[in-house]
Amino acid sequence: MEALRQIALSFPVVVFSALLPLVLLYWLLVLLRLAPLELFARDSLKGDHLASTMVALGFAGVPVSFALSVLLGLAGAVTLTVELLVLRWLPLGLFRIPVGVAVLWAAFVLASPVAAMVCHGVQRRFHRAKHAQPRCLLGETVQVDNAADAEGWATATLIEDPECEVRLHAKPGDLPRPGERRVLVKYVAGEDAYRSVAESRYCEARVYLRRLRLAQSGRAGASHKGAEAPL
Repeated sequence: MEALRQIALSFPVVVFSALLPLVLLYWLLVLLRLAPLELFARDSLKGDHLASTMVALGFAGVPVSFALSVLLGLAGAVTLTVELLVLRWLPLGLFRIPVGVAVLWAAFVLASPVAAMVCHGVQRRFHRAKHAQPRCLLGETVQVDNAADAEGWATATLIEDPECEVRLHAKPGDLPRPGERRVLVKYVAGEDAYRSVAESRYCEARVYLRRLRLAQSGRAGASHKGAEAPL
């Protein structure tokens, strides 16, 4: 028992010892209908927030809370395995903190693609409940079924789940065309419909934002070095 307590309180395992009970408590509240399943969901992918980040990592099609729970569970399992097989046998001393941080980073890197595969395998269950969790479809690619009418309304089906149909409401100048592939980027609750952009535009925007962030990071680093130069 003492050995289990030491492992649970050792770094980096202690991070998951604190987070996973909160995850279990959250899902208990969801089952009791005291907490929403779309806790971290947003109506739009625009901006830097948890929902857009998870979609960018390949977790489209499932609620953010579910994807995050799977990711934390798998990363926790990887971290615990490394602790049991390697870390607990090494005399790390003060080096345990930097080594633990590296293990945490590696655990999430290793767990991310596996968690994405797990979420991809169950996403059709959430597609069937899209009326209850409509925001989980943001980031999904759809194929337009018919030409938009004069008011910009059209229907489309998910590429990975043709049985799931959604309503699109486009703005003038960006009307969807039959057979076109588009990405759902915003849910309009009042219309029970989605805004979408062409798949090519969505990919180009992602690349542009990634380059912009790298450029901003580079400028921030340069200015930081410049400020330190006189010292």
